Amino acid sequence: MRGALGVLLKQLAPPTVFERIYRPAAAPGSGPSGLSDLPRPFVFRVAHLDGRTLVPGDVLWIDAHVFDLHRPVLPYFAEAFTQLATAGIGPERGRARLVALEQLDLEDRPSALESSPGPPCTVSLEPEPSAVESVTVRFASPTELKSAGHPADRPEFAILFARLRDRISTLHTLYGDGPLPLDFRDMGERAAHIALTRCNLTWEKSSRRSTRTGQRHPLGGFLGEAEYQGVLTEFLPWLRAAQWTGVGRHTVWGHGDLRVVAAQNARVRSL
Repeated sequence: MRGALGVLLKQLAPPTVFERIYRPAAAPGSGPSGLSDLPRPFVFRVAHLDGRTLVPGDVLWIDAHVFDLHRPVLPYFAEAFTQLATAGIGPERGRARLVALEQLDLEDRPSALESSPGPPCTVSLEPEPSAVESVTVRFASPTELKSAGHPADRPEFAILFARLRDRISTLHTLYGDGPLPLDFRDMGERAAHIALTRCNLTWEKSSRRSTRTGQRHPLGGFLGEAEYQGVLTEFLPWLRAAQWTGVGRHTVWGHGDLRVVAAQNARVRSL
């Protein structure tokens, strides 16, 4: 889906729009430190289509999370996907016709888009109202977290939160209302005290072939569940936000889909 979008956007959209949506890059000396290739203003969720064979008449849906609050993106998506009826998609160029474009709120109630989308969904990063001492998360798509320049073997909480903090902060700075007013260093120090108490993961190895260069690029990552214990009250909203933003590398290909599957409040103990 990402490849089809890129090919069609390049044909349909002005060059500045194509670069902004599909290939954003920071000007020298600007943008977040260490990022020459900026995060795209969208991610796709299409894991439900993995391994599926579609025959004429089947209906498929694509979940797109769009982050740019200031410059319209969805109209270009709609125009590009309309062209799939003639341009096709994938190695065999199977054709698909766009039949509906819907917007979801955070309670998963779809509403049809008219000429312009409705108000954006919002996710609060405010701490939970009651203390949280245990959280279980599921890495629903391959996830790769880097630490000290290398892929991490285990999703230690300090590493997971650092990558999630960096991603959400960068998206908010580039496509939202500017930098988040948070003390990231202090939060990072508190995150280091969260313990990874259970880890049931498998590593998936895969790759993609670039149609532009012909080169193959690795797309690996771990899948499964991890349980964390500690003072998680301020971190739980960030973990929930990862369902929408993704975390780690290759999020634009659908990687880093993190889901909170359980959260336990601290128990009140008396002597």
